[in-house]
Amino acid sequence: MDQVADIVRLVTDVLGPDLVGVYPHGSSVHGGLRPASDVDVLVVTQRGMDDRQRAALLAGLLPISGSAVGARPVELTVVVRSEVHPWRYPPTVEFQYGEWLRGDYEAGAVPRPEPMPDLALLITNVLAGRRTLAGPPPAQVLSPVPGPDLVRASLAGIPALLDDLDADTRNVVLTLARIWFTVATGGITSKEAAAGWALERLSPEHRPVLAHARDLYRRSTYAEESWSDDLRAQVRPHVAAVLAAITEATG
Repeated sequence: MDQVADIVRLVTDVLGPDLVGVYPHGSSVHGGLRPASDVDVLVVTQRGMDDRQRAALLAGLLPISGSAVGARPVELTVVVRSEVHPWRYPPTVEFQYGEWLRGDYEAGAVPRPEPMPDLALLITNVLAGRRTLAGPPPAQVLSPVPGPDLVRASLAGIPALLDDLDADTRNVVLTLARIWFTVATGGITSKEAAAGWALERLSPEHRPVLAHARDLYRRSTYAEESWSDDLRAQVRPHVAAVLAAITEATG
C-alpha cells in the first residue's frame, strides 16, 4: 500500500477543484519515520467542506490508516486557506482525522470545524519542510506564524498532554521536551532532536525518563512500549522539572 499516493488521490477526488495543495509534515519530513510514526498530511482547500465531502473523506481514510489494515496511522488535517492566510490566532481546522479517534468515527462521529491552536505548529512545520505532494510550494499558500503565536500554541496544548501522561507516557514526555525547545528558542524541531537538546539541559536525576522515551521512539511501536517500575516512578518528577523549565523560559 502506498499510503501517501492513496491520500493524495482521495483528497483530490473528494475536494476536486477546491483543492489548493497537499503537504507532508512531521517525522517523514524532519528526521525520518520511526516505528510508531504517523503519516502526517496537511490539506489546504479553497472553501469549507460540505457534509457529503466530510463523510466521503472519512470513509476513504478508515480503510487506509492504522495497524488494523497493516498500515501506519494517518493524521490528516484540512484547513481552509482563508482561515490561515493571512495568519490569525487561534486558527480553525476544517477537518481532522486521527487514529486515536477511530472508535468515535466507527460509532458515527464525523470531524467538524473547530478552533485548533496546534495549527500554528503544524503550519510552521510544513513551511520548514518545504515539501509538496500536490499543488504549489507551501510558501506560496501559507503565511508564516509569528513567534509569539507559536509559543502560545505550544503552551495551549500542555493541559491535554498532562491528562494523557499515564496512558501515553512516551509521547507526552517527548512532546513536552519539544514545547520546551520551542518556547526557549522560538523554533521547532523533531521530537528526537528536542529530546537531545533537553537532555543536555536537564539535571542528571531527570534525564533517564526522557532518554528512555527517546529510545522507545527510535526503536518501538506503541504496543511494544514498556516502562520499569523505577522509571515509572520518575516520570512525574521529570515532568515537573520540564514544566518548571518551560515556565522559566516563558518568563
